[in-house]
Amino acid sequence: MTTAQPLDVQPTPLALLLLGRESDPRSERGVECPGDLPAPSDPDLVARARAAKERLGDRVFVLGHHYQRDEVIEFADVTGDSFKLARDAAARPDAEFIVFCGVHFMAESADILTGDDQRVILPDLAAGCSMADMATAEQVAECWDVLTEAGVAEATVPVSYMNSSADIKAFTGKHGGTICTSSNARRALEWAFAQGGPAGDAKVLFLPDQHLGRNTAVRDLGMSLEDCVVYNPHKPGGGLTVEELRAAKMILWRGHCSVHGRFSLESVRAVRERIPGVNVLVHPECKHEVVAAADYVGSTEHIIQTLEAAPAGSKWAIGTELNLVRRLANRFADQDKEIVFLDKTVCFCSTMNRIDLPHLVWALESLADGKVVNRIEVDPETESFAKLALERMLSLP
Repeated sequence: MTTAQPLDVQPTPLALLLLGRESDPRSERGVECPGDLPAPSDPDLVARARAAKERLGDRVFVLGHHYQRDEVIEFADVTGDSFKLARDAAARPDAEFIVFCGVHFMAESADILTGDDQRVILPDLAAGCSMADMATAEQVAECWDVLTEAGVAEATVPVSYMNSSADIKAFTGKHGGTICTSSNARRALEWAFAQGGPAGDAKVLFLPDQHLGRNTAVRDLGMSLEDCVVYNPHKPGGGLTVEELRAAKMILWRGHCSVHGRFSLESVRAVRERIPGVNVLVHPECKHEVVAAADYVGSTEHIIQTLEAAPAGSKWAIGTELNLVRRLANRFADQDKEIVFLDKTVCFCSTMNRIDLPHLVWALESLADGKVVNRIEVDPETESFAKLALERMLSLP
């Protein structure tokens, strides 16, 4: 296992909590493993994981999201972003078990895209996504009622980010919309505006990440910030007037990524002062002012590819999840590429970090012993409409 290099960041009390070094009952969802979880101090965890995986052989396929811990990534058959991993799972129809080391919405997407005879396993059911949780089916249905009463629903096409629940994907499919990733958000918006009617009337309801929607509309499609309004599900009518809804082109859901939302304009300014000549590369889930101040913007896969192609001796400050940044810093250290974390404080994805080696060992050993645990299943109706929205994305030009 690669030894992590320091990235000049200091853990905050919250970060220590998320890393399991503190405890707070309010942070738990009340989900417990229906069995004995190995102790993190067990010196045989690596050997146990390897042995269980070998016992399962080709029956198991382990997916590891880029933001996972190194100790988990070590056992992944493939790594990638959420959609790439779901497609990789679908491309392995002979695998009886898909162990998804990621978060809940990713496992749902894998279940939607894989065969009925395959079983998707999430090692820790409490590994959710704060962004996905910011839009519930009931809230989005109420939002559509507001748009209908304002007389704009017929001209509005929903576009939902991959980082959303199966329920939201199903809503999107049912209402003629599509899913998007951070890589193809521009194409998805162009398609949606073409479906929504005359150019002056067409609108998009973008769920659930306001920042990706705003950044794509303004940076890639040339819209103004005034073309975008934010629908707040916690306020009557979303906190918007009928006139504001009718004038808007982009109706953005009030959601965000808890990791990428931490980066600030001050973070960009500070790293430029600290490292002369540094290239700032950020994820489009960051706030608009951060994206506007960066040198490069792109998805997780784009960040990796950019650093792969970067010349030796170049300097980079990366605005995305710390596990990935640290891994990239180690990977390219011998190529004399200086890679640092954009912020000065720890910014792990707390729910991604819930899946650790003890949970993976427990899941693999349970499967090897013939006990299916933590299976993620999407009901047939939800799956049908969600798959329709995903298929629309796959057919985008």
